[in-house]
Amino acid sequence: MLFSDQTVIVTGGAKGIGAGCVRVFHAQGGNIGLLDRDQQAGEQLAHELNQQRENSVLFLPCDVAQFDDFEQCIDQIAEHFGQIDSIINNAGVHPAATSIDDFTIDQMQDLMNVNFLSTYAGAKFAMPHLRKTKGTIVNISSMTAVLGQHLSTAYCATKGAQVSFTKALALEAGPQGIRVNAVLPSNVDTPLMREWAQTLDDPQSALDRVASLQVFNRMATPEEIGRVCLFLATEQSSFLTGQAIEADGGAALDY
Repeated sequence: MLFSDQTVIVTGGAKGIGAGCVRVFHAQGGNIGLLDRDQQAGEQLAHELNQQRENSVLFLPCDVAQFDDFEQCIDQIAEHFGQIDSIINNAGVHPAATSIDDFTIDQMQDLMNVNFLSTYAGAKFAMPHLRKTKGTIVNISSMTAVLGQHLSTAYCATKGAQVSFTKALALEAGPQGIRVNAVLPSNVDTPLMREWAQTLDDPQSALDRVASLQVFNRMATPEEIGRVCLFLATEQSSFLTGQAIEADGGAALDY
């Protein structure tokens, strides 16, 4: 049990990569603070896992772009489980493919709140608790942060901000015993991926195309990304900080 008797917070933890993280950490003995604005999906996942191990998952409905509520949820999880050992800043959205001409400044501000400022806030609010446990922060960015993506300038910008923030915070937090890393997935078979595909003319063709970009001719599962996060949150990666781990299934090779 790699995470036994430890507590992780997972934002956007009800579905997709977040749910993959929740399942992986829970299987390794962790207590889970599950935050998501989808109350039905969050309650369902928490109920399922609490049946396996009683009182091991606390679900709190939370919109991470509402920063006062977000801070209260983090403190509530710390009080409930007695400690916080890691936070996975995963919550985020991917807008429909849109040109910069058509993506408004107000839309960009909203996207920054959800995709980047929530990462900043999650780390900031968790820091007092993580200092006590010499814990870890894992930020879920994207390979689009380094490769770009057509008609996704706004999304890519928010993901690039997460990487820069990760490196800067690693410098600041390291002397306090806190490690900070980022994971950059390529294509993961999540509800968010399928919602994005639905914005295109031929959704299935788009999904087949993105699957073929990996050398394995498939997308990652959410649990595969969850296992990368588990590695970064445990002593197995004790000398890694400030890293942007490209979990891309070889998609960037032979570029």
